[in-house]
Parts: sequence; C-alpha cells; structure tokens
Amino acid sequence: MNLLVMRHGEAGWHSIDQERELTESGRKGCALVARQIARSHWRPREIWASPLVRARQTAAIASEILNCRVTEKPFLTPEDDPGLCLDALLEEPVANRIMIVSHMPLVGALATLLVDGHRHGIPFMTSQAVALDMPVVGPGCADLREQFLP
Repeated sequence: MNLLVMRHGEAGWHSIDQERELTESGRKGCALVARQIARSHWRPREIWASPLVRARQTAAIASEILNCRVTEKPFLTPEDDPGLCLDALLEEPVANRIMIVSHMPLVGALATLLVDGHRHGIPFMTSQAVALDMPVVGPGCADLREQFLP
C-alpha cells in the first residue's frame, strides 16, 4: 500500500476548534503540496479526511488537484487513537493508494506507528505530507520514502 499522511493547511482562529477554517496562506500551502504530489508517483486514488472544517477544506483542495474522491472518516480527529486508522487500513486492499488528511497529534502518531511501531509521534508542519510504502499494513511495516513541504 502507498499511503500519504498530510496535516491540514494553516487555519485561522475560531472560538469552536472544529470550525476553524483555512487561511489564504493555508489554502496556498496545501495546493502547493498537492501539486508536488500530483507530479510524483505517489498520486493517491482516494483521500480520507477528518470531519473538521480545516481538514475537509484541505482535502477538497487536494482532491481538485489530484482528481480523486474524498471520504470523511470519523476516526481522524486530532486526539483519535491512530490504531483506529490502522484498523481501517487493514481492511483496504494492499494495492490501494490512500491519502489521509488530518491533524496533529494524530498525523505524527500515525506516521510513527506505521514506520517505527510506536505512537510517540513526530511533528508535522501545516500542509506537510509524507509518503509511506507499506508492502504489508501493520505497525512498523512502513518505510518513509518522501516528504512534501509547502
């Protein structure tokens, strides 16, 4: 499986965290990263996105550039257990190419779970994406092959 893990673009302030929207800089950053991915061999077939506004907006921009569908997944919010995402990935065909658009700390914890087998997490900047190659889906089974920066 080829998996891209991306943090949403820069978001502005809102009194309700779930309603925070992308800034103009955030929109530009995620479009830049999506264009880099479009030129690479990591182009996904499907995007899974957090239901929070800023991730949905990031996924919509990426979807337009990458020409693939977006599916909201309830287990991709900031504080969710990365194991829930791993469980969903295990149900997918190993030949699938998925992009996950979510938040810190989930994106960092998911990346380290898949690459190193632990959940300590690495930092992601806004709009950053990493490409993981997983011949077998499981903890510690992925290799980090490339990263895309705004």
